Amino acid sequence: MTSGAANTASRHARFHWLNTVWPWLCAASVALSLLMLGALLALLLARGLGHFWPAALEEVTLRSGETLAGEAVREVALPQQAGNERLYFTGNQDIEGVRWRWVAVEEIVERAQSDDLIRLERSPWGDFIGRLVAIEENDQRLEGDAAWQRLTTLLALPASQRQASDLLLTTVDGQPLRQPLANVISAQMPNAMPWWQKATTWSSGVWRFLSEGPRAANTHGGVWPAIFGTVLMVILMSVIVTPFGVLAAIYLNEIAHQGRLTRLVRIGVRNLAGVPSIVYGVFGLGVFVYGIGGSLDEWFFSDTLPSPTFGTGGLLWASLTLALLTLPVVIVATEEGLAPIPEAQREGAVALGATRLEMLTRIVLPMAAPAMLTGVILAIARAAGEVAPLMLVGVAKLAPQMPIDGEFPYLHLERKFMHLGYHLFDTAFHGEDVQAAIPLVYATALLLVLIVLVLNLTAIFLRHYLRRQRGNEC
Repeated sequence: MTSGAANTASRHARFHWLNTVWPWLCAASVALSLLMLGALLALLLARGLGHFWPAALEEVTLRSGETLAGEAVREVALPQQAGNERLYFTGNQDIEGVRWRWVAVEEIVERAQSDDLIRLERSPWGDFIGRLVAIEENDQRLEGDAAWQRLTTLLALPASQRQASDLLLTTVDGQPLRQPLANVISAQMPNAMPWWQKATTWSSGVWRFLSEGPRAANTHGGVWPAIFGTVLMVILMSVIVTPFGVLAAIYLNEIAHQGRLTRLVRIGVRNLAGVPSIVYGVFGLGVFVYGIGGSLDEWFFSDTLPSPTFGTGGLLWASLTLALLTLPVVIVATEEGLAPIPEAQREGAVALGATRLEMLTRIVLPMAAPAMLTGVILAIARAAGEVAPLMLVGVAKLAPQMPIDGEFPYLHLERKFMHLGYHLFDTAFHGEDVQAAIPLVYATALLLVLIVLVLNLTAIFLRHYLRRQRGNEC
C-alpha cells in the first residue's frame, strides 16, 4: 500500500511538472515561429526593396595606380589568407568586358564619392558608370550641368518624342564613349541626390518593378506579366477546383453508402494529397496537353498544324493541372466541415417538408461554407507557390503576349504565361548575371509572399463573414 501510494505520488509530481512546463513550451514554440517568420520578412524587405534605393558610387584608387568606379556590394574575407576583399559593381561591360570586380581592401589607397559620377542603364550593354562630358543634339553641344539637365529632360519624355542625341561619356580612368540617347533607359547621379530625391527615385523604381516587364535577361525591369499570370492562374484554378471538390465531398459524406468502398475512396483521396507535384505535371503534360489538346487541334485547328494551338502548354492546362493537384485538399476540408453538422439538422429539414436537394443547399452547405473556404485557402496557398508542374504545362520564361488583350475572345486560355515562382527560379539559377539578379530574387520572393498573403486574407475574410452571418463555428 505504501509503495503503491508512493508511486502514485511520484507520477502525480511528474505530471504536475509537465503541466507547469507545457504552456511555456507552447508559448516558446509560437514565439520562435513568429520570430523566424519576422526574420524572413525582414530579410526580404531589406534585400528586396533596398535594391531600388539609389546606392552611392565610389571612385577607388589602387596601389597600382588603377582607378575604377562602382557600387560597393559586399565585403568578405580573402580565401586562404589574411584580409578582406570587396565586391564592386562597375558596369561598363562593353568597355572593360566585365561588370563586377573583386578588390582587396589592402590594395585600396583612396576612396571618394564624387558628385559628378553618373549611372546609366542602357540597352543592350547594361549599366555605365562614369562621367557625362557633353550631349550633342543637332548642331548644339551642351556640357556640365546644362548637359545633365538636358539629359534628364529628354529621358522624362516618351521614347517617340525624344530627339536624336549623342552622349559623350568618359570612364574614371579616361576612356571615352559615345552613347546614342535612343539606347539609354534611365540615368542617375546618386551621389548628388538629397534624401527626398532618393526617396522619389526609390518609389518610382518600385513602381517600375511592379508595372513593367523584365529585360536584360531578368536583371532589370519588372515582373508585371508574372504578377498578372500568377493571379489569373490562381483565380482560374480556384474556379475549377471549388465546385468539383465540394461536389465530391458532398457525394462521399451525404449521398454515398458508408461502406468499405467509400472508406477506400477516402483513403485514396487523402493519399493523393501527398503525391509529388511533378507527378501531376507529367500527368497534365500527357493527358491535358498531348491528349486533349492534341485532339482539339485535330478537330478544330487542323489548318494551323503542325504548329499546335491547344496541343502545347498554356494557361488552361496549367490551371487544370493545379486544380487536380489541390483537389484532395478541398475535398478533405469540405468533408471535415460537413461531418460536425448535427444529423438532427438534416432530419428536421426533411421532416418539415424539404427535399433532399433543398436540405443540402439551404441547410448543410451554408453551415459548411467556412470549411469550404478553408479548403480554398489551403489550395490557393499551395498552388500559388508551385513551380515544378508548371514547367511542363504552360509557364514561360518570357511570354510574348499576355493571356488577356483586346482581341476576341479576350481571354486566351491557349497562350503561355509568366509565373512569379518560375520567374524566381529562372532568375536565381539560369540568369546570365547571378550577382545582378540576387536583389531581384529577394524582391520577387517578397512579392510572391505578399500576393499569397493577400489572396489568403481575402478568403479568410469571406470565411469569417459567413461565420458571422450564420452564427456558427463550423
